[in-house]
Amino acid sequence: MAQWLVKEEPDHYSYDQLEHDRKTVWSGVRNPLAQKHLRSIRKGDRIFYYHTGKQKAVVAVARAGGDAYPDPNDPAGKMFVVDVVAEKKLPRAVTLAEIKADRAFAAFPLVRMSRLSVMPVTDAEWSRIEKMSRD
Repeated sequence: MAQWLVKEEPDHYSYDQLEHDRKTVWSGVRNPLAQKHLRSIRKGDRIFYYHTGKQKAVVAVARAGGDAYPDPNDPAGKMFVVDVVAEKKLPRAVTLAEIKADRAFAAFPLVRMSRLSVMPVTDAEWSRIEKMSRD
């Protein structure tokens, strides 16, 4: 099972809204590298939900409700989407500033490619963010 981080502007679609809806179709990803990552998402993969904009923090955990599939709204058939299911809020949000201050995240795409909206998360990065959320 893989782990991912997806980014969203909380004013557009916050984790609270996902919790309310229970599930959503994750769409609108246009960056080619982010699309490559999105196409790799499989049912059951864990997903960190990251709020961009003013908050800039990992706020929750979600799961992939199924494998990524072609976006039904893309007539060219090149874009993919994935169903994202709410799981739980983190005990506390882990900010981008905290992540950047930790040398363990030097290679983390969130630090290196800040505009990327879908990215892989290693086991070590996942564990460290979860631990940070409990500190």
